[in-house]
Amino acid sequence: MRVLLVGAGGVGGAITRIAARRPFFEAMVVADYAPDRAEAAVAALGGDARFTAEQVDAGDEAAVARLLAWHRCDVLLNATDPRFVMPLFRAARAAGATYLDMAMSLSRPHTERPYEECGVKLGDEQFAQAADWEKEGLLAVVGMGVEPGLSDVFARYAADELFDEIEEIGIRDGANLTVDGYDFAPSFSIWTTIEECLNPPVVYESGKGWFTTEPFSEPEVFDFPEGIGPVECVNVEHEEVLLVPRWVDARRVTFKYGLGREFVETLRTLHLLGLDRTTPVTVPGPDGPVAVSPRDVVAACLPDPATLGERMHGKTCAGTWVRGVKDGESREVYLYHVVDNQWSMAEYGSQAVVWQTAINPVVALELLATGAWSGAGVLGPEAFPARPFLDLLTDYGSPWGMREQ
Repeated sequence: MRVLLVGAGGVGGAITRIAARRPFFEAMVVADYAPDRAEAAVAALGGDARFTAEQVDAGDEAAVARLLAWHRCDVLLNATDPRFVMPLFRAARAAGATYLDMAMSLSRPHTERPYEECGVKLGDEQFAQAADWEKEGLLAVVGMGVEPGLSDVFARYAADELFDEIEEIGIRDGANLTVDGYDFAPSFSIWTTIEECLNPPVVYESGKGWFTTEPFSEPEVFDFPEGIGPVECVNVEHEEVLLVPRWVDARRVTFKYGLGREFVETLRTLHLLGLDRTTPVTVPGPDGPVAVSPRDVVAACLPDPATLGERMHGKTCAGTWVRGVKDGESREVYLYHVVDNQWSMAEYGSQAVVWQTAINPVVALELLATGAWSGAGVLGPEAFPARPFLDLLTDYGSPWGMREQ
């Protein structure tokens, strides 16, 4: 397997550190718009000859396709933000390469009823091309991070091995992470966080299909394992709600994020001031007017999440809560994966949230390389058998857990 990794930021850098310990691939080309960032990611690996650095604009489909061909890469792994999903998705298909990402194509709210009806849903642009990918014998694995990704694998595992009927699948994400020296320092990309938290959340119900609600709706307190404890969680737009019902039979699917009230109020203030917008506004500059995206300004004013590991303390938990029936009896479980920031920093030099995101596409790559996972079309993690993934995740030294509720 020869892999083109596009994006050498926090998650991309963690992917290289994790992959460097595994023998399943022949080469990994690390490409980024900023060549120094790609070179730094490769240099950190201590001379592993399988890794090389390149410069590429993720929005330039032709350039990405040429890079895939030049290095004879058969897989494109997308570690950029969601704005670049479609150009990279199309570039992989043009080059005849397998494609993996950790977030799907962007949504657009319904123009008239944004908090009742879906407009363009997450992943719609990719699934619209599914028949073409399948016809050409090509595979795109979409939403293969931690959430979405591992959370979807948990849903498939629950359906296959733990339940006869599933009433509800609810992704529940929470943490007790703190960052020294900052009153507000998101542990993941603020650009992506704004996108998913301020868009109308999507809920799925059988018989009704997908529908939307108000941002931060239906608050609940969820008790997270391994010392994290109770965290208030709210509805947030996320890919799992769009992926799980395509392959897993459940009467209801939700995603709730443990953001905390202070974080929610900060996001609401950004929205109130228009600082969540991506459409450029014109501001004065030293050489004349300059067009800038307000959301890009917010991101530039905050610390890079990948650099916060030394200041960060605590644990992060990603998991899937499932309620249903097994052998005629009611059952409720929480399948989860916890990463302690102190451990991930000591072991890999990566902060917990980006490391937890990064390990899952590497596991998926290895399953594709060995043939344990295979297929054609545009497929979510639920489309593949779950047990090989969970066993290999444990083999990587990062076990998962299950709690009977």
